[in-house]
Amino acid sequence: MKVVILAGGLGTRLQDESAVKPKPMVEIGGRPMLWHIMTHYARYGFKEFCVALGHKGDVIKQYFRDYAVLNGRLTVNLATGEVEAKDKHIEDWTVHLVPTGQDTLTGGRVKRLEPFLSDATFMLTYGDGVADIDIRQLLEFHRAHRKIATVTAVRPPARFGGVELAGDCVRSFKEKPTLGEGWINGGFFVFEPAVFSYIKDDRTILEADALEQIAADGQLAAYRHPGFWQCMDTPRDLRTLEAIWQEGNAPWLQYGQVLEKS
Repeated sequence: MKVVILAGGLGTRLQDESAVKPKPMVEIGGRPMLWHIMTHYARYGFKEFCVALGHKGDVIKQYFRDYAVLNGRLTVNLATGEVEAKDKHIEDWTVHLVPTGQDTLTGGRVKRLEPFLSDATFMLTYGDGVADIDIRQLLEFHRAHRKIATVTAVRPPARFGGVELAGDCVRSFKEKPTLGEGWINGGFFVFEPAVFSYIKDDRTILEADALEQIAADGQLAAYRHPGFWQCMDTPRDLRTLEAIWQEGNAPWLQYGQVLEKS
């Protein structure tokens, strides 16, 4: 089953980073966000990806073209110029890198991938968010509900900590991991090919146009994920993710760590 990753946005709120690279290539722990997302899916057995390119898509192309060179051991014959990658631990992924237009909206990017996806169920997520979602359970949920589309509903991280007061004094600060109410679109979709009938052209917004209509038709299921989820929308989000990585216990890769030890 193919996994689509939307990687064409401008990332305007990460201007210092996105001025030189697309948002999914901003690094956490020395690896692009795109790698973190793909690793999560791959650890559940989903290793074929379609990356919808837009803003600075050439940077993503170059990264995967040179992936073995950048991430593995090399032998270089200086006399002949021959370069041989020898690392046997490079990921066994298949990555389709598909230009979908500089200004194409989210629904339009999906529509442009229809030739790759029109014959089977596929998954899709945004190139700027990670979570500890059990992908197998998500897929089972989708199949059980027999809808055209399933969206993962998450509780957004709180942007501000709480302050506990005692009279005119502060007793303590409380950092809340998530808001106590409300669910939002966290990405990590599962789609049937029928979704393409809801997407008109490049100007179609996946969320406001296609998914709204799918929901109105009673064909959009919600998989509730109360666990970890974090987007990388602002410099603050980036610092949060980097701090989590530096702690050595990134929730979005814990399942993979278990597999590697087994």
